[in-house]
Amino acid sequence: MKINVIYITDLFPTENNPVRGIFIMKRLEAAKKAGIKFVVFATEFKETWDLTLIRKIFRKPPRIIQQFIKKDIPFQNIPVRFSLLDRIIVKTMKKKKTIARQAAKYISNVVGSSYSVIHAHGMYEIGAGLIAMYLSELLNIPYIVTLHGSDVNRVMPRMQEVFVKVLENASKVIFVSEKLRMRAMEFGYSGGNSAVIPNGYDPSVFHPMDKKSVRKELKVLKEGYKYVGFVGGLNHAKRADKLPEIFHVIAKQVRKVRFFVIGDGTLRKFVEKNTENLDIVLTGMLPQQEVAKWMNAMDVVILPSREEGFGAVIVEAMACGTAVIGSNNGGIPETIGFKEFVVEEGKDFEERFANKVIKVLDEGYDPTLLIERAKKFTWESIFKKEKECYLDILARSQNR
Repeated sequence: MKINVIYITDLFPTENNPVRGIFIMKRLEAAKKAGIKFVVFATEFKETWDLTLIRKIFRKPPRIIQQFIKKDIPFQNIPVRFSLLDRIIVKTMKKKKTIARQAAKYISNVVGSSYSVIHAHGMYEIGAGLIAMYLSELLNIPYIVTLHGSDVNRVMPRMQEVFVKVLENASKVIFVSEKLRMRAMEFGYSGGNSAVIPNGYDPSVFHPMDKKSVRKELKVLKEGYKYVGFVGGLNHAKRADKLPEIFHVIAKQVRKVRFFVIGDGTLRKFVEKNTENLDIVLTGMLPQQEVAKWMNAMDVVILPSREEGFGAVIVEAMACGTAVIGSNNGGIPETIGFKEFVVEEGKDFEERFANKVIKVLDEGYDPTLLIERAKKFTWESIFKKEKECYLDILARSQNR
């Protein structure tokens, strides 16, 4: 059975952030290897002159889709006009629906009738899922929505009615963790058409390397030292505001310890200022190949997030043979898979979290167990599950 997919995504690479939505890129690479014919539309609309002017005045970079981050998988934007007034009133549901319908009409005119299923990633501002629902009506083909985390945790509470309608009308709703599915059901979604398919990792990038050698290569080697790192966005959701506190508790008890912070965000200056007296390296944003080296250089990766849909850094680090200590929020516990590496939310969280890290540094762990667990999260195995969803949906639609 031929599978021709229209992908619509709220998460896509830009010139200023070429790794944004990397888990979408990796899915598409897996889809191409599997022989799937597809086209990709990113929910980035054509800005009118007034929005462009505002960006210039406030020295904000233009949001330009990085078309050629992978030349064989280009992202197309949706040239629906989006003005300053639209940006101001887009919070009204009527305006969201109008823009989504315009986007769906544009896509339907471009693709014609040669595609058999629509797969939307995300339900943010305008929402790939909302566009997919309208496009499904125009083309009379089924649609799937994959939800990744903050769309459910942050957007669904204020767009409950629309979310429920989009999800209930989908042929399949995919969540990247069981916890995320349960969260969506708290807002009225039935869950009857749902599945859990997590994100994955690229084993050609994330794999074990000799720790001493990679530390030498990165010029961070100090004999007898322990290495603790954070990988991700420096923002409130990731609890980056508490990284200095966690690091300081560790440093008080582990005399020889170095800290690595891989990533960027609004809290970077705060983290820098409050860790000045620590042995710390802040690298900023890095491509995945470099992230893999830093993960291999670490003894422990920490993920103390307040919310997390899945936690891709968990399987990436485990694939490198590096332990991950995480909070019990969102999909973190089910992704880690080892209770002893999870810290319950609650009183004195940061201190208890730091003490857990210290214990793991002191007692050590078996990296082969982590590597084995990570193997089930390769993009090839993840996409096989998505392909099964496509085949099942198409078989059911043909039997109607």
